[in-house]
Amino acid sequence: MEVAQCYLDGNADAVEFCMHEPYHNVLAAATYTLQEGDRPSRTGSISLFDVNANVGRFELFYRVETVGIFDLKWSPVVGNIGPMLAQADADGYLRVHGLECCSNGGDSLSLREIAGEKISSSMCLCVDWNPSTTSISVGLSDGSVSVVSFSESQMDVIQEWKAHDFELWAAAFDIHQPQLVYTGSDDCKFSCWDLRDGPSNLVFQNSKVHKMGVCCIAKSPRDPNILITGSYDEYLRQWDVRSISKPVNETSVCLGGGVWRVKHHPYVPGVVLAACMHNGFAVVKIDEEKGEVMETYTKHDSLAYGADWQRGNLSQKVKQYSSVVATCSFYDRLLQIWIPESSIVKRL
Repeated sequence: MEVAQCYLDGNADAVEFCMHEPYHNVLAAATYTLQEGDRPSRTGSISLFDVNANVGRFELFYRVETVGIFDLKWSPVVGNIGPMLAQADADGYLRVHGLECCSNGGDSLSLREIAGEKISSSMCLCVDWNPSTTSISVGLSDGSVSVVSFSESQMDVIQEWKAHDFELWAAAFDIHQPQLVYTGSDDCKFSCWDLRDGPSNLVFQNSKVHKMGVCCIAKSPRDPNILITGSYDEYLRQWDVRSISKPVNETSVCLGGGVWRVKHHPYVPGVVLAACMHNGFAVVKIDEEKGEVMETYTKHDSLAYGADWQRGNLSQKVKQYSSVVATCSFYDRLLQIWIPESSIVKRL
């Protein structure tokens, strides 16, 4: 069910709902636009929206122009640390913004850049926080990975190594074992690295299963042994990290388009939202027995890139829970807010 939509000021490639209370209503959307010509440039923006599907509210309340952004990620919830937004820039910078009340008072919010560091002459393609918000991983267009320490406004590259042969589209911390970082690249390789060894030690590398580049990696928030990968070869795959020679074959699902982004449902185990490039978006149910597409969403007319679930409060009884979703597509610059029609049930 469609809730609202708008067109952004550039090519839309990432959307992220804030996971911090009381800011679950805050949605960040990023753009990346290549200006071709004699002096080509990469421009972008971050837009913040107030989203409340229950009352039909969808309002832009902040926008800032940036260089082109490939990825952005809200910090995880840790103690009393407020929400921070990390962005991976096309000019090789990693930047972190704090979500703050505007200086002119009132309830309005804005972003304030609290740290920024040029970490490479290559482009920053992806970004992820470790669970304690003390480190950030960045994948680079030359196939390298940077791990950057972060404390208050101080940012330092503590490790960097050549992990892959081509563009590195995924660099994700293991949320259960944060000394591990998973990487995926256009070289079709899916790897794991242990940060306790310097330079980082290769724990495993699978180069046989993905038939095209690896676009995204997402560790299960509940099962410490399970993660999923998405690839240009159109398959969503579930892996048991204790046996990485092959995925859990029964749960590999073809989604009909390159799987660019995957997001686990914040509350319901085994439910995944996927951005499938030329084939729109899909809600997938995946477990040890099988994987199946619960629902597809094809109201976008361009490459499906950005997708995320909105967090919220669940009833304490057994009820159907309608999850709000944000999705964006690239060339048509469209941002959509919608609610899946399939039943997503959580037993509390």
